[in-house]
Amino acid sequence: MGSLSLGTPYVPPHRLVGAALDGEATLAGIVLTELRLPRLALALAAGACLGAAGLVLQEALRNPLAVPEMLGVSSGAALGVAAPLVLTLSVPLAVQPLLAIGGAALGGGLTLLAAGLGRSPSAVLLTGAAVAAALQAALLVLMVMADQLDLQLIYRYLLGSLSARTWDDVAGLWPWLLAAVPALVLCAPVLSVMRLGDEDAEALGVRARRARLVALAVAVVLIAPVTAACGPVAWVGFLAPHLARRFLPGAGAVRWLSWSAAWGAVVVTVADVPARLALAPVETPAGAWTALLGVPAGVALMRSGDGRTRRGRSGGAASGAASVGPPGDAQDALPARPPAGGRNGSGAGAPGDGSVVAGGAADGEEAR
Repeated sequence: MGSLSLGTPYVPPHRLVGAALDGEATLAGIVLTELRLPRLALALAAGACLGAAGLVLQEALRNPLAVPEMLGVSSGAALGVAAPLVLTLSVPLAVQPLLAIGGAALGGGLTLLAAGLGRSPSAVLLTGAAVAAALQAALLVLMVMADQLDLQLIYRYLLGSLSARTWDDVAGLWPWLLAAVPALVLCAPVLSVMRLGDEDAEALGVRARRARLVALAVAVVLIAPVTAACGPVAWVGFLAPHLARRFLPGAGAVRWLSWSAAWGAVVVTVADVPARLALAPVETPAGAWTALLGVPAGVALMRSGDGRTRRGRSGGAASGAASVGPPGDAQDALPARPPAGGRNGSGAGAPGDGSVVAGGAADGEEAR
């Protein structure tokens, strides 16, 4: 509501419907229908795409830090859009999503190739950080080559801005979003299996490497059109999945996916309000606000989640210890020491002796 009402001119909430129906007849109608409504629609769609992509990457790589910014996907998409601008190549608006998808696929493909085609989730994440740094260096080279006017445009674009977006930008994003929805529906059950680990996933019939490649492809389809329309809006894919897990701690990847998309839309929409009004009449990029607020909030959510996990584990351990019996029965629960003849000279038990480790540990205590 605030994204439609606040600003110059101010439109009271009870006048929003009337101003929208007035259309071009009044100044408030023009501002509402031609500027604020498409900006709101783009913020909702972009946030939903980034939130869903963040959860897909985190679940596929089993790492809460796996975000588009760390895998070269966002940097590659930004490079694909910024390069024609600097090189003065005339590119139609409808082709820009294809350039962004090509750049995002380049960044993600380089990450997977350098990491051995997704051999290890940790290797993919670390390699992705290096690829993202290399692509950002290429963007800096382009910025050095640009003239002053192009430099301002590229700088604002790379921070992720919703300024001066129209219905044409929204229309260019929706087809890709509709194409990604069936892929997300098919991908969500596989993400639940991937959380078990590669070995368990293979045992259940899921090929881990292939599933990781498919997950990255789905993330590319979600991220690249958003980057083409409004630039890389930073760290939405990091914060939205943590918010979904925070408010639905017992749910699985299927439910988290929809809630992560919803939280992503909320985050981008809320961040766009101070982007328009905080330094009015100068607009700041929305991506600056999502990064400024999203990173500390996501870290705080991760720390609180880890604290609850540790408390749950300690509580489970205490209840398990209490179920053994009274303190006097503790000695009865301990395994008996093996006879001296059951150990060889090195402190190891016989091949069939089940108390090898206990015996070796006891000998170590006596030696000390």
